[in-house]
Amino acid sequence: MKIGKRLAGWWRTRKAAARRDAGMSTTEYAMGTIAAAGFAAVLYKVLTSGAVTKALESVIGKALDAPF
Repeated sequence: MKIGKRLAGWWRTRKAAARRDAGMSTTEYAMGTIAAAGFAAVLYKVLTSGAVTKALESVIGKALDAPF
């Protein structure tokens, strides 16, 4: 029974700590947006490169030409 009470107390503490968190500030949102935009730009460049485009076309071509 002691373990149950300790676990319940721990859980109450965690829930209270989560409620106190107000979320990200404006600066954190801005940094997250900049990071996401940078990652999207890099991903776009990689996916539109010649080697990746040829590989994707090859995979799609093999899938469409598969015998049934």
